[in-house]
Amino acid sequence: MKNLIIPEGYEPQLSLRETQVAIKTIKDFFQRELAKQLNIIRVSAPLFVFPETGLNDNLNGIERPVDFGIGELNDHKAEVVQSLAKWKRYALKEYGFAPGEGIYTDMNAIRRDEETDNIHSLYVDQWDWEKVINRRDRSIEYLEETVRSVYKALKVTEDYMAYEYEYIGRYLPNDITFINSQELEDRYPELSPKEREYKAAKLHGAVFIEQIGDKLKSGEPHDGRAPDYDDWSLNGDILVYYPVLDIALELSSMGIRVDEKSMASQLKKAGCMERASLPFQKAILEENLPLTIGGGIGQSRICMFFLRKAHIGEIQSSIWPDGTRAEALKHNIRLL
Repeated sequence: MKNLIIPEGYEPQLSLRETQVAIKTIKDFFQRELAKQLNIIRVSAPLFVFPETGLNDNLNGIERPVDFGIGELNDHKAEVVQSLAKWKRYALKEYGFAPGEGIYTDMNAIRRDEETDNIHSLYVDQWDWEKVINRRDRSIEYLEETVRSVYKALKVTEDYMAYEYEYIGRYLPNDITFINSQELEDRYPELSPKEREYKAAKLHGAVFIEQIGDKLKSGEPHDGRAPDYDDWSLNGDILVYYPVLDIALELSSMGIRVDEKSMASQLKKAGCMERASLPFQKAILEENLPLTIGGGIGQSRICMFFLRKAHIGEIQSSIWPDGTRAEALKHNIRLL
């Protein structure tokens, strides 16, 4: 409850039932628009994987995946996915996609170590997407072109929802601003990374913060990133300013994925060369998987943003710390 933000005078504009209808409207519209912008199709994806495959996402490297024993396999342990960043490259190869083509899927995860607040939940739902690229596409220019396509899908969705629901209005600027994490640190050296994100998002409305994972001049990275999926020099986060909570709201993390050279370099920097022998990492190092770009887009987050909700729990059902639900209800925030 200590992390609960209470917007002054908050009044939800939609009932619980109307909210459920609006959530489906957003999800149906946005995923069609995203598929059109990126030339991707929907596929099915796993909810859990074997840890020894190296397929699970390590996120920042400290989060514990949820695991369980499978009775039929003598309690052989499986892990609930934390994202599908690695699995998608296997899928693209298996399905025979060519450069410029790709996939998206509904990813559902449990992040047991998440510190919950208005925008973080133990339950994660996002669209994970990935597409095949040529080696020449491994560039900042191609990354930014793709970011603009994702941002256009967000902008078009906001325009549509503002037309359907007059109270929504428009928050997103016409264009997204690009800034790399070192430039952001140089601009605001006295601030923490999250404070820098807030400054940039409020100033520009929508920003893509590039190059996340490697150490900055300060000796610390802007944020943690696993060393074996994004190329730290070719990735970033889409953040928008959200007036309802007066915060920088991250809607998407994405990037050009590691090739054999960046994989080896980042595993060494992260001090985890032992991962090089795992099947997925070995396939990258031996150039047996396609070069790709991909990312994740929070489903509940974009619904919260477009419907101008104060808490992600107004969009999804989850479990919250003691007292959170009652305190939120006192301020017209009804958690599902």
